[in-house]
Amino acid sequence: MGDVARQQAEIRREEILRAAAAVVGRKGFARTRVADVAAELGISAGLVFYHFDSKERLLSEAFVMASDRDLDAMDAAIAGPGTHAERVRNVIRLYQQIASDPGDREVWSHNIDAWAEGRYTDEIREVVRRNDARWRHGLTRLVAAGAEAGEFTCPDPQEAALRICVMLDGLTVATQVRGTLSKGRARAWAEEHAARELGLPAPVFPVQQLPPAQR
Repeated sequence: MGDVARQQAEIRREEILRAAAAVVGRKGFARTRVADVAAELGISAGLVFYHFDSKERLLSEAFVMASDRDLDAMDAAIAGPGTHAERVRNVIRLYQQIASDPGDREVWSHNIDAWAEGRYTDEIREVVRRNDARWRHGLTRLVAAGAEAGEFTCPDPQEAALRICVMLDGLTVATQVRGTLSKGRARAWAEEHAARELGLPAPVFPVQQLPPAQR
């Protein structure tokens, strides 16, 4: 294949991945068919299979492409300006933004639909676990740096970061699936929990005083 043909093939491949991401965003993993992705672009299902040998491979690669944007945003928040505490808060809020808005086609890495599909599809499970590991490792690096700088007083940064991440996952289920918490209350609880884990005074992560309708 020549350079021009190869470039055209790669462009088409990326278009298919973006279309797959859009369809999954509307229909979920389980309900998405290769025919749906093909119809999104007005192409044949055969052309989709030319680039991807299975539906699972197509959806897992679309998942990787979309969730990499989330992970890049996390890296930027970790490396961004501000104190370590401010950056932890920014990472927590980014995590919750990504997890709590399934209608946003651009955020995938903590989408509960992906978590559920990962129970049954090896390719999706691998991406879910990769995403989780990168989030935890990124937060661990930030917490460890804050402890080394004397800003945090947690004795074990790795365990503190793990507990914060697990708490965030639980809050995601409560808000996105069960509907037992509002997004605002979930954010307040997450920041309160992080403050305790890191040994921070309450004013650093203030608990929001929400009206009853939002609690």
